[in-house]
Amino acid sequence: MEASELFKKVRKIEIKTRGLSNHIFSGQYHSAFKGRGMMFSEVRDYQYGDDVRNIDWNVTARLNKPFVKIFEEEREMTVMLIVDVSGSNDFGSGFESKRDLTAELAAVLAFSAIQNNDKVGVIFFSDIIEKFIPPKKGSSHILRIIREIVSFKPQHKGTDIAEGLRFLTSAIKKKTTAFLISDFMTEKPFDKEMRIAAGKHDLVALRITDNRELIIPRMGLVMFHDAETGKDVWADTSHPAWSEAYQKYVQRLETQLGRVFTNNGIDNSLIYTDSDYVKPLMQLFKKRESRR
Repeated sequence: MEASELFKKVRKIEIKTRGLSNHIFSGQYHSAFKGRGMMFSEVRDYQYGDDVRNIDWNVTARLNKPFVKIFEEEREMTVMLIVDVSGSNDFGSGFESKRDLTAELAAVLAFSAIQNNDKVGVIFFSDIIEKFIPPKKGSSHILRIIREIVSFKPQHKGTDIAEGLRFLTSAIKKKTTAFLISDFMTEKPFDKEMRIAAGKHDLVALRITDNRELIIPRMGLVMFHDAETGKDVWADTSHPAWSEAYQKYVQRLETQLGRVFTNNGIDNSLIYTDSDYVKPLMQLFKKRESRR
């Protein structure tokens, strides 16, 4: 990609996603992803109705009148974006590819995070860890992340979600909010690694998909190219037996993935390349907020 083309693409994503973050997502993000807990702020005179458990006995004894401790939310968090850069993300049956959509989602989340004074880092993975960008604050850091997602060329094409989750667990020691952004198109198991990561961090899954991956119309004899293995396969999409077999394959993967999310208590959202992602993200945020 030429430098001028890259700049235009990054700038377009920045303008769109910064606007969405400023006007739509920032408040919902703050409510849905709170800080680590409460920290001491100050003391004040005891007032009727205050929780006696918050009385500061040292100050009360010293001044001979009751004082209570005031706490406020410890807002600053670390947000990690775990981004699938495998070959299958180059697919898109319409105007936007899964990789383009991933870049926009990552940008929206990143801009929402820095508005709340959070640090943001990224793990790029295929079937290996392709790149790690340590968490930092600031708009220039977010723009670097967008540039990397848009222009990054992975060494490998395969998908190993377990590898990305293992790296998150080992590299990030403090509890963080982690968004796993992937199409989840893999038959390699990752249930164990997801359970471990979810036990340590607040893990959220954003699943990117394209309608043409779920339902293939009857178009006769078609050659399919696997972007991850490089193999080409011919299939008669008009044959009822082939259509039935493919739908069973899709349903099996859907069932397996749903079971993994449910068993590990993973909040998740399904986002399509040809649909607006604002609604599913808002539904996810509101669902989390309602449980607070």
